[in-house]
Amino acid sequence: MDFYKNKNVLITGGASFIGSHLSELLLSYGSNITIVDNLSSGSVDNLGDSSKEIKIVEKDVRNSEETKRFYKDIDIVFNLAAQHGGRGFIDTHPVECLNNMLLDNVVFDNCIDNSVGHIVHASSACVYPVNLQDSENERNYLKEEDANFEQPGNAFPDGAYGWAKLMGELQLSNYVKQYGISGTSSRIFTAYGERENESHAVIALIAKAILKLDPYPVWGNGQQTRNFTYVKDTVKGLALCGSRNENSSYEVYNIGSSNHETVEELYKNIFSILDWEPKNFDFQLDKPVGVKSRASDNTKINNQFSWEPSISLSEGLRNTIDWYLNNLDNVDLDKLEVLLMER
Repeated sequence: MDFYKNKNVLITGGASFIGSHLSELLLSYGSNITIVDNLSSGSVDNLGDSSKEIKIVEKDVRNSEETKRFYKDIDIVFNLAAQHGGRGFIDTHPVECLNNMLLDNVVFDNCIDNSVGHIVHASSACVYPVNLQDSENERNYLKEEDANFEQPGNAFPDGAYGWAKLMGELQLSNYVKQYGISGTSSRIFTAYGERENESHAVIALIAKAILKLDPYPVWGNGQQTRNFTYVKDTVKGLALCGSRNENSSYEVYNIGSSNHETVEELYKNIFSILDWEPKNFDFQLDKPVGVKSRASDNTKINNQFSWEPSISLSEGLRNTIDWYLNNLDNVDLDKLEVLLMER
């Protein structure tokens, strides 16, 4: 993408699962990349050989005094830093999730103080009203206008994490209004892929299958749906959002698959790839499972950027499983139950 050639880009949380893939993509486009990341959940190892071409600042973005100088001469900031994990973490750590409101405020202030022209905020599908996602039998598609603070009933997010992300959107829209910058909130749906950890559903189910757990533990009844989106599609969507650069303009875009796929369909795909399946299942109805049905309406981002995920679930899972099997030495599967609840 020619837009990014020689652009100075700062990515908060750029050594994380999604952040590292975005860093690599923008580097391939010719950008000069700076990452600010405290490495609390990310790792420089995620960046591989790309780390040699990236300026990596190991600091907490919430500390403005230590980080604000790194925003100088930056054209675009992608704000991916967050206190975040899988469903187990966000349901049991609401205070940490709410701390994201402070994090976003510090990042946006530093952008304004350094005349950054465009901010892309990594938001979440968790901002959508939970009442639109409460039936496994209905295949609703979430549209950007379904979540906002302007219309009564449209601010009813999914837990403390969803509220913090929606508040991040509210903050950014008002920074745009007051300071005349360009801002984009990108609502990331269920991303998966290489470098994700066991706290997220896809890697957790892969790990359980590799361990050949029988009965096979499943959080919930397996019929809840998600729109599993391969991370390389996710970061292409983020990059496109960063390429819009209109002053005094704020937009929101969904970045996710429009396919409803059940958790059952997910683990059956995993079994097929690993050529193994259990004889029995343990459906754990007391575990955190989130909303019952979630998928993205991609009309807006498709009309603007011709973006739609291009990598199928089976292809993405095969890539993810190959990566995971090659990195098993770095995982203590004996502590899987603990890993499921961490970041």
